[in-house]
Amino acid sequence: MIKSVDIEEFLELSRQNPVVDVRSPSEYAYGRIPGAVNLPLFEDDERAEIGTLYKQQGKDIAVKRGLEIVGPKMRPMVEFAEQLTFKDHILVHCWRGGMRSGSVAWLLQTYGLPVFTLKGGYKRFRNHVLDKFADKMELMVITGPTGSGKTDLIKALATTGQQVVDLEGLAHHKGSVFGELGQEAQPSSEHFQNELFWAIKDFDFSQAVWLEDESIGIGKVMIPEGFWRQMGKSPRVHFNMDRNIRIKRLVSEYASFPQTVLDEKITVLEKKLGGQHAKSALELLRSGDFAGVADVLLVYYDRAYKNALIRHKNDLLLEIEADHEDFAKWAELVIEKTKTQYV
Repeated sequence: MIKSVDIEEFLELSRQNPVVDVRSPSEYAYGRIPGAVNLPLFEDDERAEIGTLYKQQGKDIAVKRGLEIVGPKMRPMVEFAEQLTFKDHILVHCWRGGMRSGSVAWLLQTYGLPVFTLKGGYKRFRNHVLDKFADKMELMVITGPTGSGKTDLIKALATTGQQVVDLEGLAHHKGSVFGELGQEAQPSSEHFQNELFWAIKDFDFSQAVWLEDESIGIGKVMIPEGFWRQMGKSPRVHFNMDRNIRIKRLVSEYASFPQTVLDEKITVLEKKLGGQHAKSALELLRSGDFAGVADVLLVYYDRAYKNALIRHKNDLLLEIEADHEDFAKWAELVIEKTKTQYV
């Protein structure tokens, strides 16, 4: 008999054993357990066909059609699984821990491979993920105006052994109108949340977890509500880099993109910038004055940041006025000045 394990044991086993997701390719692409490989029992069109048969002609007809589809796949599926490296078991799951995972697990076990399935399937994993975000965490939020290098500070904190989360890295987006430039395609909000869970699942929540301040939406993905609410109530470190350095950093980051792309992004900001500022930014862009463009855009971004700072003034733990880009030194200072926060 194939053993079905609960989510906690499944995740623990996944540290040294492969996770095989037997859902359809589109289900897998939309959201999956990080690190899982896809071995679909049915392709998307096959799954749709069987679902239609089930509704219109009943379970027996649908199952028989499923067997016709799966028959030729059985040997390739076994050969795929044979190539997986595992310590104890191959871990198999579908959406709810039902027929798909049970069928694949039976096939692999019949061949002689050790298999466990996930009780409740991917749906149970998702519930576990969302429950995790309700756990109390000692978040420390790095906040600061655009171009200050907050992500670089987060990375510098990570090199010292601090617990950090790079939300923008997980979201493949830097948060602003320009944030998608140079990034991979964004994941779904569901998979972003899965990746966020994976990043924090082994953290000690009694110790500081450092992350950058964000809106609830980073591009097209959404921070889970429970996690974002905790961010909103957490202590903040205000990191303000010298404005001239910020302009230089923004030029270095964005000036290499085609003018047509930057033009389009500035146009999107026209209402928020104001007509005159937008016109000025576009003229400077077309003349090749990227520093001038950044200077104009910071009028809007700095105003928006100041409003956010006012809203969170009671959460402000530390203010740093930075005049150089040695983020390792700034990380040391941040740790030194906040080390009594969690003792």
